[in-house]
Amino acid sequence: MCIGLFKKEKFEIVNNPKDAEIIIINTCGFIEPAKQEAIDCILEMVKYRKSGKCKYLIVIGCLVQRYKKELEKSIPEVDMFLSIDEYPKMWERISNLLNKRTSSKNTLEYMDRIISTGYGTAYLKIAEGCSNNCTYCAIPYIRGPYVSRKMEDIIEEAKKIAKSGIKELIVIAQDTTKYGIDLYNKPMLPKLLDKLCEIDGFEWIRFLYSYPESITDELIEVVKNNDKICNYFDIPIQHYSDRILKMMNRKSDGKSVENTINKIRKNIPDVVLRTSLIVGFPDETEEDFFELYEFVNRAKFEKLGVFKYSKEDGTPASKIKNQVHYKTKESRLNKIMALEKQISKIKLEEKIGNTYKAIVDGITEDGKFICARSYMDIPNEDGTIFIKNNGEVKQGDFLNCRITGVMDYDLIADII
Repeated sequence: MCIGLFKKEKFEIVNNPKDAEIIIINTCGFIEPAKQEAIDCILEMVKYRKSGKCKYLIVIGCLVQRYKKELEKSIPEVDMFLSIDEYPKMWERISNLLNKRTSSKNTLEYMDRIISTGYGTAYLKIAEGCSNNCTYCAIPYIRGPYVSRKMEDIIEEAKKIAKSGIKELIVIAQDTTKYGIDLYNKPMLPKLLDKLCEIDGFEWIRFLYSYPESITDELIEVVKNNDKICNYFDIPIQHYSDRILKMMNRKSDGKSVENTINKIRKNIPDVVLRTSLIVGFPDETEEDFFELYEFVNRAKFEKLGVFKYSKEDGTPASKIKNQVHYKTKESRLNKIMALEKQISKIKLEEKIGNTYKAIVDGITEDGKFICARSYMDIPNEDGTIFIKNNGEVKQGDFLNCRITGVMDYDLIADII
């Protein structure tokens, strides 16, 4: 959005801060590690600004929405902090800072996307905010309730993305499976995916953040029957213990989550399942953790991420008295990840000798290997296929490769 505004006002967009006269940092305020990463980035750019060509430093996003006054007080070197509430008048504020006349309106009308994720992949956001109200999560307080975009608006944007040459489209929202309920009084993700598959140009379509209670038979059938949609489900279950799930205000119990996973695997045998878990939630006992551990051992997720519970200001969970010690959180995280490492290696070894279509993300720094992904991996989160570089491919190209070896989470392959 912010990049689009600058592009519309005829600014040149650069990726390297060394080349920028205006640096904009978009922040996350979801959990403590993300907040710290954002603050570290701001401080790094403040330090860089003193020796570089940068004239203005602007910080936007979720962290500003939550802590604007504190940030303005503690980091005065930043020229402007813009909260999410101020986005409708974003350009008015920025143009005043730059002392530059502009023809842009105060409201942020729909505009052409500026793709900043490279030549092969683009993300398409279909909704804003969240109404699930999980007790550990600050997103509803930052982003507000769930608001779906109109389907025709999404399709129009997707067509423009396809015309730009993007081959992989990744559909996202805080909860993609809730798409359309607020606008159309029923879940519309299956219909949206069908319409996206009709657009010429895309070879792969994915959707992320699908909550287990909203994964319907219709959605499974749409994935099963559309060749463009990757056989990949990202299902953030967070826990398995019914007691902890209830305290989290999650809408599923452990058994229903397991039934959903089994149903997906039965209908789509080559499906890849990814999940995220939270360990150390307040009052999580050894019994609760053991339930989770045993479930992971049964479910054998191809991809899995674990977070230590982060006590977020203003959330109901932060008020629970029996907070788990940080050493216990660390121990539980390590146990889950050690188990997942074993599961992942076994799963990957089963791929040796198989042939896969893969998209090129780039080349290693030494130039020896192509970094690619099959349908089994999403950018920056999952594994990589390392292929000996023949010098004939570029980012965004598709190629066929045969798996020859494995690492803990990555694959080694040859081009066919």
